[in-house]
Amino acid sequence: MTGTTRRAVLAGGVGMAAAGAVFGQTAEVRVACPAGRFIGERLDGGINRFLGIRYGRAARFQPPIAEAPSRDPVSAVKLGPVCPQRGKRGPQSEECLVLNVWTPDATPAARLPVMIYIHGGAYAFGSGGDPVCDGRHLAGRGVVVVTLNHRLNVLGYLYLARLSATFADSGNAGQLDLALALRWVRDNIGAFGGDPARVTAFGDSGGGGKVTTLLAMPAATGLIHHAATMSGQQVTVSGPLNATRRARAYLEKLGVSPSDLSPLTTLPVERLIEALDAEDPILGGSVHMGPVLDMRTLRRHPFWPNAHPAAVAVPMLSGNARDEMRGFSDPDGDFVRTMNWTNLATRIAAELPVDLPPEWIVAEYRRHLPAVSPADVYFLATTAGRSWRGQLEVAEARARAGAPVWLYQVDFVSRADPRQGAFHCIDVPLVFGTFDAAGAGTGTGPDVRTASRTIQDRFIAFARTGNPNFREVPHWPTYTSRKRATMIFELAGHVVDDPRRWQRELFAGAPYVQPGS
Repeated sequence: MTGTTRRAVLAGGVGMAAAGAVFGQTAEVRVACPAGRFIGERLDGGINRFLGIRYGRAARFQPPIAEAPSRDPVSAVKLGPVCPQRGKRGPQSEECLVLNVWTPDATPAARLPVMIYIHGGAYAFGSGGDPVCDGRHLAGRGVVVVTLNHRLNVLGYLYLARLSATFADSGNAGQLDLALALRWVRDNIGAFGGDPARVTAFGDSGGGGKVTTLLAMPAATGLIHHAATMSGQQVTVSGPLNATRRARAYLEKLGVSPSDLSPLTTLPVERLIEALDAEDPILGGSVHMGPVLDMRTLRRHPFWPNAHPAAVAVPMLSGNARDEMRGFSDPDGDFVRTMNWTNLATRIAAELPVDLPPEWIVAEYRRHLPAVSPADVYFLATTAGRSWRGQLEVAEARARAGAPVWLYQVDFVSRADPRQGAFHCIDVPLVFGTFDAAGAGTGTGPDVRTASRTIQDRFIAFARTGNPNFREVPHWPTYTSRKRATMIFELAGHVVDDPRRWQRELFAGAPYVQPGS
């Protein structure tokens, strides 16, 4: 697929908080916790912000270790570095294991629910410091918000274990970073006003995949009490043999022999990132790296043959956007303008992990929706067969296991560019209340504020209790295989049983299998 992607734009145990001198619009705030003493800022509106707190360190391709407390107070007023990656996010550094905290009450007595956001980006790019995930507005609703950075791409997910025992954990290093951050939250968030027994991990797109994978990891057991996935998520992990094929392709591009991996620890990180354009031997395009079934960090598939037993007791909120795939293509670009009935089936087939005849898929859409254009069919079919289908796999597996899961679909259309519809990850700025941030894409104004409040209310209720229902709103039933109740978020929210039923049934005719898993 061509076009512009929106996500690319897009020392003691006693806690205390005290205000100091005012500098411009902020005042100094101090917190002490087992991880150390930190100096943050109190923003207008009373939110306390702590940025760039280091939660760990890691040698290249090795498991992380917790950051030792500093003897001196640590300034926490600037964002830390992002993991090295392609693109313009910066500053970049391998010393990227940092987190940020926003809290309305930085005292241990507050015991507020904690929402820890795990960013998306296909395991390859992204940052918890992006403007769209600024936590001040969400924290203003009475929760403690945590965002973070961790190792990505080759640094977090290059599987080398079958080539050298020295790097036995390299394929899931990024996931181990996340588990370490969760342990930091468990041990320290109380001093920032958070309740370590009410931690909700939520993530969009690849971040949702990271969350569901964490639920299957022994290293994260008991650290997540509620989970939420947004804008679709993966439901597979790489098998070790296919992950090794990808590692070999990457090493060939890098010019490193699989029989001598020692240069990997000394090569400039810029070289490692440049080699990410190695061709994926399974999917084609740039090489993919993500969590691996290594039988160490990850000993069982998160959703096969069923929902992971460790995850069943964790309530889950799971959502997608109605027009997921529209956000990946420029409405005025050649890819959309040249779409026609002749090339449509080929273009759909290139995006689907469901092996069905693409010509038949096109014919079914034309039968059900005779007035739609080729571009409309493309976005409908790839959304239903790729993004939405992954979310349904999660929901169906959890429903079969009797695990509580509430499903939602965002139908709220971008007010900035209605042609993008309810695009991939539109729920992120709506939940965070950051619709005025660069790259949010939602537009601003009364409609956007109303839609944001509607979905935000449900997420906050879920963080508080593990259930998105509360007295003043319509009841939202859990998802079951009998009714498939789904909350539709527009300006308000309303429940529909089995929305887009015929599209669900169409793609249910073949297994959802991501090549290389």
